[in-house]
Amino acid sequence: MQGYKEFQSEAQLLAIVHHKNLVSLIGYCDEGEIKALIYEYMTNGNLQQHLLGGNSNILKWNERLNIAVDAAYGIDYMHNGIKPPIVHRDLKPSNILLDDKMHAKIADFGLSRVFGNDIDSHISTRPAGTFGYLDPECQRIGNISKRNDVYSFGIILFVLITGRQAIERAGGESIHILEWVSPIIEGGDIKNIVDPRLKGEFNINSAWKVVEIAMSCILQVAAERPDISQILTGLNECLSLEMIQTNNGRERDIVEVPSLCMELESYPSAR
Repeated sequence: MQGYKEFQSEAQLLAIVHHKNLVSLIGYCDEGEIKALIYEYMTNGNLQQHLLGGNSNILKWNERLNIAVDAAYGIDYMHNGIKPPIVHRDLKPSNILLDDKMHAKIADFGLSRVFGNDIDSHISTRPAGTFGYLDPECQRIGNISKRNDVYSFGIILFVLITGRQAIERAGGESIHILEWVSPIIEGGDIKNIVDPRLKGEFNINSAWKVVEIAMSCILQVAAERPDISQILTGLNECLSLEMIQTNNGRERDIVEVPSLCMELESYPSAR
């Protein structure tokens, strides 16, 4: 539905680009009016379906972090792992696919732009992307750069954190997720930011760090936004914080259970 140019772009890109966090192209069909791209099968659909599609299986906090890290690895490969670099231009939850082990892979390269050299930006007369995830600078002056993808990824992080849509309608008006989340962040209330469906089961330090990373991604001046490699380092630190808390919880269980058993043995009724 995007058009023949986008179809060609995606087929050509995926034929030469290979990474564990980018969806693999099995083949394609280009016969007359029949156009089809055949991807590897992604058992668990896309991130949009799990976060916003009324899925009964709520993604746990560590699952969200792992998905964010996987997606960042895919973007880092596109931006820094190949020459010339690729800007995706349409990063959003529905373009992050999940396999049978919930590993994330970036998909849909129909709007991607390959730079002819290593320059950081390019002016386009036809900005492309999805409303809510599209960098305002790109909308305003048509400047295409890696930092456009960084902005979109920041919005994806906020969607992962909050479980809310990038754009929600309330009282006949459209409210962007940044309009909703910014005053809550200023108030320092992390519990009202994180998806309530998690019921408080997350590491607060880890959550704050992800919020800080997301905020750095959406800075108005694109040049001040971090490179995706820096974002990836930060997200891996968040994952480490979550793993440390999980492991500490297990250690407490191992230590406390034997002592509880010893206390019970001192009472005849417990035997």
